[in-house]
Amino acid sequence: MKILVCLKQVFDTEAKITLDSNGKIERKGVSLIMNPYDEFAVEEALRIKEKAGGEVTVISVGGQQTQDALRQALAMGADKAVLVDSGEAELDEYSTATILAKVIGDMEYDIILGGFRAIDDGSAQVAGRVAEILNIPVVNVVTKLEITDGKATATREIEGGSEVVEVTLPAIITAQKGLNEPRYPSMKGIMKAKKKPMDKKALADIGLDESQVAAKVKAISFALPEARKAGKVIPGEPAEAARELAKLLREEAK
Repeated sequence: MKILVCLKQVFDTEAKITLDSNGKIERKGVSLIMNPYDEFAVEEALRIKEKAGGEVTVISVGGQQTQDALRQALAMGADKAVLVDSGEAELDEYSTATILAKVIGDMEYDIILGGFRAIDDGSAQVAGRVAEILNIPVVNVVTKLEITDGKATATREIEGGSEVVEVTLPAIITAQKGLNEPRYPSMKGIMKAKKKPMDKKALADIGLDESQVAAKVKAISFALPEARKAGKVIPGEPAEAARELAKLLREEAK
């Protein structure tokens, strides 16, 4: 099977977000990681490969630092990587999906995997947009996946429960937490990853220019949430403290 995984590099979940002097998110000195939901997608791709055979290719759009996330996927066991360097272009979900679909359109694939959302913007749009451009089905928020006879049977989360969906391949599947437990790259895998192929492309290499991927949506401004106010300790015996708490909730917290 030809298995593709779309992944994104994001801020570390433990990173402290600050704004620079221009009111934009400060990126200097912030640790970057593979989007956690995309890790589930990489792991599932590797499990499909181990069961059915085939090849796993990971794809990302971003700057040169995105190589770190791709190398992690290669160290986990992926076979090849493709990085499209978007240069200085400011991207939104439309831009990213357009680039990914253009790259994927020139590749062979049986199934495409990705995280159902990225933890930085939380939009959960890119996979659906790619599926629309490629004219293939998409199943989102998947917690269990089985591949047999050219079909995928996916269990996905819905409000208040789950549903089982069968779809003919090729298709896009997006991963939710619970689909699997991603493996840690071994030392042997890390050493092998250094020798695995990584195809680096510019927009011009895939037949696009910045005007064709110009963002449709742009953030006008950013603001940090207000600092949490200090809590209040109510002294006294339980009955007395409870009366005072009720009074404060009614009169101050309203």
